[in-house]
This record gives sequence, C-alpha cells and structure tokens, in this order.
Amino acid sequence: MAEEAEGMDRFDMDGDFEGGRFGRDGEFYYRSRRERAPQTRDDAIYGVFAEGDSDYDSEDDEGSRRRGRRKRRRDGGGEPDLTKPVQFVSTGKFMPNKEPEPEPDQRPGLGRSAAAAKEEAAEEEQDDEGDTEMLPMMFGRIREGARARREEKEKEREKEARRRQAAGVGAGEPAAALGSLEANTKVAKMMAMMGYKKGMGLGKNEQGITAPVQTSLRPKNAGLGSVEGFKEPKPMMAKENLPAPPPPPTSGKKEKRWSKKASTKKAPVLTKNELLAMRAEQEQDEQPALVQKVIDMRGPQARVLTDLKGLNEEQEMEANDVPMPELQYNVRLLVDEAKADVLRLDGQLRREQEKVASLVREKEKVAKQEALQKRQLQVMERIAETLEQVRVDDTAGMLTLDGLLQTFHGLKVQFEEEFKMCSIAWIACRYAHPLLIQIFQGWQPLQDPKFGLDVMKKWKDLLQGDQPFDFSDGSASMTPYVQLVSEVILPAVRISGTNSWEAREPEPMLNFLELWDNKKLLPPVLLQSILEHVIMPKLSAAVDSWDPRRESIPIHVWVHPWLPMLRERIETLCHSIRYKLSTVLHVWQAHDASAYAVLSPWKDVFDSASWEDLIVRYIIPKLRLALQEFQINPANQKLDQFNWVMLWASAIPIHLMVHMLEVDFFSKWQQVLYHWLCSPNPDFNEIMNWYKGWKGLFPPELLANERIRMLLTAGLDMMNQAAEGLEVVQPGARENVGYLRATEKRQFDAAQQAYHAMPGAAMADLSFKESIQAYAMEQGLLFMPRVGKFYNGMPVYEFGTVSICIDSVKRLLYAQLQEGIERWSAVTLTQLVEMNRMGRSR
Repeated sequence: MAEEAEGMDRFDMDGDFEGGRFGRDGEFYYRSRRERAPQTRDDAIYGVFAEGDSDYDSEDDEGSRRRGRRKRRRDGGGEPDLTKPVQFVSTGKFMPNKEPEPEPDQRPGLGRSAAAAKEEAAEEEQDDEGDTEMLPMMFGRIREGARARREEKEKEREKEARRRQAAGVGAGEPAAALGSLEANTKVAKMMAMMGYKKGMGLGKNEQGITAPVQTSLRPKNAGLGSVEGFKEPKPMMAKENLPAPPPPPTSGKKEKRWSKKASTKKAPVLTKNELLAMRAEQEQDEQPALVQKVIDMRGPQARVLTDLKGLNEEQEMEANDVPMPELQYNVRLLVDEAKADVLRLDGQLRREQEKVASLVREKEKVAKQEALQKRQLQVMERIAETLEQVRVDDTAGMLTLDGLLQTFHGLKVQFEEEFKMCSIAWIACRYAHPLLIQIFQGWQPLQDPKFGLDVMKKWKDLLQGDQPFDFSDGSASMTPYVQLVSEVILPAVRISGTNSWEAREPEPMLNFLELWDNKKLLPPVLLQSILEHVIMPKLSAAVDSWDPRRESIPIHVWVHPWLPMLRERIETLCHSIRYKLSTVLHVWQAHDASAYAVLSPWKDVFDSASWEDLIVRYIIPKLRLALQEFQINPANQKLDQFNWVMLWASAIPIHLMVHMLEVDFFSKWQQVLYHWLCSPNPDFNEIMNWYKGWKGLFPPELLANERIRMLLTAGLDMMNQAAEGLEVVQPGARENVGYLRATEKRQFDAAQQAYHAMPGAAMADLSFKESIQAYAMEQGLLFMPRVGKFYNGMPVYEFGTVSICIDSVKRLLYAQLQEGIERWSAVTLTQLVEMNRMGRSR
C-alpha cells in the first residue's frame, strides 16, 4: 500500500515541479516549481473547451494573450474603455517590403535584448494582420506589406502540407482516411485474406459501411445539441462503381482557422424587405416558446438579452483588439435600433392591415344584414297590405272561401319563409273557419261521406303541406289544419254517430272513417277521439245488450270490422263477449253446429289462455260424450258423432284434440279392427278400404300430428300381421295378464317378486293405477281391464269380482255397486276387499 501511495504521489506531483525526485528517506526534492499560465476569463468560462483547434494553436493563442496582457499592462489599462474617443497608435516607419522600424520611444524593456524586442514586435505585428484590412486607405503601404508576409507564410504552410501528404500516401493513390481500413495495413491485409475487396461494403450483401464515423469541425462554442448552420455528415456506403469524389477546389487564400481574428467577418448589409423576410422565416420555423430575459454582466456595462444568438461573437469581438471598438459598438447599437424600429413598424403595419380587413368584412356583413332587413321589411309591408285588404273584405262581407284561399296561397308561394315564420296559417284559419261552417252546415257525414273532400284537401295543402302529423304532446302540437277540422268536421261526426248510427250496422261509420283516413284528411288525433268517444261507447252498449240465444246475427259480424282500428281497445269488449258465450255454451250439445259458427271466429281474437280455458270447460266434455256414444260398425257405419267432433278440429288446440281422440276413439277403433282380423277368413281388401276411408276422414292438421300417425300405423301393423299369418296382438293386451306371452309373464312375475321385496314407502313412487294394481296383487286378487267397457270416458277394470274405474287426475276409485246396474260410487281399497269377500260368500 505504501508503494502504491508513493506511486500515486509521484504521478500527481510530476506536473507541478521541475527536476523533482524522491529521496531514500521518502522525501520529495525538486529544483524549482513549474510555472503555469495565469487563468484568463475564457478559461474560467469554457474550461477545456476554450478556443483553439489544436495544442499548437492553444500555445500560440496563449502566447498572444500573454503578449496582449503585457502590452495592455504597459499601456496602463485592462479592458478597453468604449466611452473614450477613437485613438490611433503609430506603428513606426517602414517600407512595403521591409520590416517596420519602431518609434524612438518604443525601446526594449529591461532584461531583454534589442533582437528579442524586435522579435516580439514582429509577432505582435503578425497577430494584427487580420486587422489591417479594416485600416483606412491612407495606410495602404502597411496593408501591402502585411499581405506580402501573409502570402509568404501561406506558401510555406502549403509546402509543409504537401510534404506531409507525400510522406504518408503513395503516388497515384488518394489519402486514406484516419481510422479507415486502408490506413491500418495489418487490418487491411487481414480483411483482404478474408475476401474483402477494396471499395466494397462489409457483410455478405456488402451493405455495411467501411468508412468510420467522420469527424467534422463544429462551429465555435456550439454544443452537441446545436444544429443551427451546421449539418452532420452522413455515413456513405462503399460502392464499387461510384466515382471518387472530386478534390476540393484550391483557392489562392486559405482560411486561418486557428486564429480568433480570422473568424471575424463583416455582417451582411440587409435591406428592409430582406430583414422582414428573414424575420418571417424565423417565425415560421421556430415554435412559440417562452421568452426569457438574460442579463449579461460580462462587459463594461450590463445588457438585457432575449436572444442568445451572436452572444459569443459579440463578446469575442470585444475581447479582440478590433480597431475603433467604440465606433463599432455605437454603429451596432444604431443598427439594432434600426432593426427594432423596422420590426415594430412592420408589426404596426400588419395590425393596421388586419384591422382594415376586419372592418371591410364587418362592413360587408352589415351591408348584407341591411339588405336582408330591407327585403324583410318590404315583404312584411306586402303581407301587411294583403292582410289589411282581407280584413276590409271580411268586414264588408265580400270575403269568399275561394278568394281567401287564392290570397293566402299567393302569399305562401311568394314568401314561403315568412309564411312559416310569421304563422300566417293561423290567420288564414281564423278567416276560413266561419266560411267553412256555412258550407258544412246541415251535413250528414254517414249518408254523404264524400261531401267536402276537395275543399278540405285544398286547405290541408295550404295549412299543413307535406308535413306529417305529430301529436305526441296532445294539444301542444295542434296545427292550424287540425284546429280547423276539429271545429268544422268533428262536431258533425259526433252528432251523427251518437244520434243516428247503430253499432250492429258498422258500414256507414266505417266507410266515412276509412275514406277520410285514406285521403289523409282526418288527423290521427281526431280519429282516436272519434273511436274513444263515439265508437267504443256504442259498441260496449251493443255487446251488453247482445243475447246469443235470441239474435240470429253472430256478434263477430259487427265487432270484427273494428279490429284494425280499435286494436288494444277490443280487449275491454272481449271480456263481456266471453261471459255471454259461456252462459250459452253451458247448455250446449255437441250436435248443435251453431256454437262452432259463433265461437270459432274468436280463436285469434281472444288470448291463448282464455281461449283454451273456454274450450276445456265447455267444448271438450261434450265432444267426449259424443265419442263415447259413438259406435264403430263396419257393416252399418254412422258418422254423425264423429263428424261433430271433426268440425271442431281447427278450433280446438291440437294437443287437446289428439288426447281426446286417443282415449275415446282409437281404443274402440283398434278393438274393432282386431276382432275383424281375428274373424275366420277376413277380406283384406275390404279391411284396407275401410282403413283408408277412416284415414281420409281426418283433417290435414291432425294427420300431420305424430301421435295420430302412430295410432293409425298401429292398426296398419295389425293388418300386416294378419296378412302374413302371424298372431295378431290385441290392443291393450299388455295390461291384461291373461293375454301376456311367456316372456312378458316372466317379466310380470319378476316385477311381482320385486314388489313383495320392496318396502311400503316405495309405493309412493308408483302411479295411482300401479298402486292399485300392486295392492290387488298383495291381496291375491285379479286386476285386469275389461275390453270395450268405459264409464264417463274412463276404462273399466276388474278388481277381483268387482268392476272399478280409476280417475287418475282426481285420484279417486269408483266401484260398480251391483252387476248389471249402472250405479257407481267412490270407494276405498278396504271397501273393495270387503266387497270381494261378500261376493265370494254369495
């Protein structure tokens, strides 16, 4: 660690002392302390970024600054005082091609030889070469001598540059760029061995760049983010066939980039228009930003700046010993003031021009409004004159309906906007109302519905036009035409409908309403008013007085025509109509077809629930009785009861009709077919014709039902079994134990054994019929259906020796009290068992 500390100390102190070394005792000995150049103001501001392009330039500038400071110290001053008048300093006597001779009072200083003083004077004169161009013309010889020395030095620099270039680059080849592949011979050879060709790009597809990132000289004191007046070089792709860039043109004079004074250029002279154009471009390019003020305290007096452009150049010009700084400062102030005045005046001019343009537009707008108001005033005067003439004619009794219509029609055609804006239609309605009352006085709308159609159509076109009726807000949306119809037409319709119209004769009122409604002359709000206050009261009274047993005209004949207009209002009538029908259907019999004619038209008018309830309560029971009394006899078949039932096929819901036919018709029909097929030598052709005849009696809506087709197919299967000589299975034999086949007998025995092994609580899962059957098995009694025997549409079973009937819906059990007598009574299972014991004892 000690050695590392010693090495660190040596590294840190090598640049501070001359002839320094460490002794054996660890102490540092030195001959003298190294002198360092004093820090200038630019060094304090810019640090390592102080002016100078190279170390050589930095040393040269440092020497110049030292000589300048020594000269200023000799002159007895620091920064130039710009408030003093312009002073000229003599440079001595000299010839154009000779060195200048100093003045007698400019002697070499103490401790310096005359040669050293002469050399220092020559160096100062060399630094002032950039300022000779700004001297007056009277110093022409001095300018010529400075130019000759400058050209000679430029030639020497060019010779030195050519010498260095010839030493580093072969003949006939362009100079290799610093850091490129050609500059590094080892890398170039290695790349050539790997297949690289000179002038081509890198990579498989030769898309890479070979030239390194080029270095470029940025403007003085410009940061990395500054892009004004400078463009970054773009990397160039190496191409095989691209020609080499032409060499830069050589000029007689080279720019001295290492000198501060060489960067000082004269500002271009701008005219007023150029200055304004430049300002406009800057305003377009620059985005609006917040203006910040900066106080510059670096000069002899404080300055308030809002733009930092050119700040360094101005400070550089102050730092450089330019000739006549006071004059240049004053001229610069005058130029800035002139620029500010030009921009200020230009802004005022623009504002005045915009104000003039705005006033011109406002004048045009006011002129248009004035012309429009003049025209409106003229139109209003014309309309007022016309209305005044109408008032005079009305007062004198000379006003006619046709003349009034033509007058207001002319106003509407000429002044359509004002006709709507001023609501002139209401004024026309006021004058037309008494004239229309006279025309329609004594009118009977039910006898002559076409009267006044043409007149009202003309007034509708005038007052309403093509605008649709809108009455969502009631009276708030009342229009002149609606007001006119409600005061002229509606009273006559109400009087006729209340006094002379009969609800059982709907045609007169329907013809009038349909005619005026189709012509769109009767507003919807008035139509609803007529239906609500004229039609519905009449219909309700007629329905209440309707008696279906005495009247020959069905009620739907004079109620259904109003369905398209009444819509939801008809529901209030349907309740009364259902009540009236139920009183009649309670005593109705199935053979009376008039009930179908009265009831069927209401199927689509009543709601589905109400219709089904009416059918189930009053129609289905009567039809089932008819089917139960119906006898199927192939030898002498009578179809009266069957036709009564089929008449209701379109009115009864399909599921109710199918269930009724399955229970009360197909059970008997299949039994008759079975016995016919089991008879000796049946005639199958006759049986087939009999089957086809029955199938043709069913309407299409029933034949389309799957259950009906299955029942008909069951009969066809029995016919096929008989034709093939197979055993025909009797319909319903699956419930008769005596007709079970051997396999079904085994299944029955297995079910009986499973029942005995099943606990009593499991009986709750069985149906009512299955429970009774299981109870009969438990008691050892026979339970089987009696073929062709029914009671109230329900099949009859044998429970031992007693005939019973099971109502699964009400869960009741009926028993025939005495054989041969149709006397049935509800009993319990215990009573059935007791009845069987009494029958066996007899």
